[in-house]
Amino acid sequence: MTHQRWALVTGASSGLGAQYVRALARAGHNIVLVARDRDRLQALADQVERDFSVATEVLSADLHAPRNVARVAKRLADSRRPVRVLVNNAGYGIGEDLATSDVGEERNHLAIHVTVPLELTKAALPGMLERGEGRVVFVSSVAGYLARGSYSANKAWGLSMARSLNATYKSRGVHVSAVAPGFTRTEFHQRMSMDIAMYPSFLWLEAPYVVERSLRAVEAGRAVTIPSLRYKVLVAVAAVLPKRFHQAGT
Repeated sequence: MTHQRWALVTGASSGLGAQYVRALARAGHNIVLVARDRDRLQALADQVERDFSVATEVLSADLHAPRNVARVAKRLADSRRPVRVLVNNAGYGIGEDLATSDVGEERNHLAIHVTVPLELTKAALPGMLERGEGRVVFVSSVAGYLARGSYSANKAWGLSMARSLNATYKSRGVHVSAVAPGFTRTEFHQRMSMDIAMYPSFLWLEAPYVVERSLRAVEAGRAVTIPSLRYKVLVAVAAVLPKRFHQAGT
């Protein structure tokens, strides 16, 4: 069975992205999978086609390259196969502070968290507004509520943009939502070569839980969701603590 609704997920090959792919396919969406690793994308696409009887498209794209962002934007603007849900999930962290990090790496880091989701959202919005329905998700982080280097600054952008766009377009049927999880069991920290042994198990969230809460929030029209009580409390405490306790480098 082929469904008419499409969803597009960036960073779809692993972690939260792969969970969004499965959850959206389970809900009846055809899926456009976007990431760099074509083999992993194709394996996941084949799996969700078998498991959920949906159609898939694989777009292998390094989103640091403007020409590849333009390819994805073109797909989002295709009115023949309209995308109902855009998940801006692609992202990563870098392990150095601004004084020692590579400027090119910082530029790419800013692009993947800010410039790319801005351009893709801008490509998706006109069609969503014309159809009177659409959903846009920004995968942010509780780090966006803190002040800890460029990662926090980049993730704060998604929170602010979701609030603004949701207030602007919700009445026209387009819901925009940011999800701000804490530590989540994915490949994210391993790719940073980050030692996670120091963080207690109770801090860790499971990826399917984060995605389920995120998709529930965007359907309900909530601009921001923080999965789990423990991280809601952390954000509330950070808001009243003296800033010196959470203003630091990466």
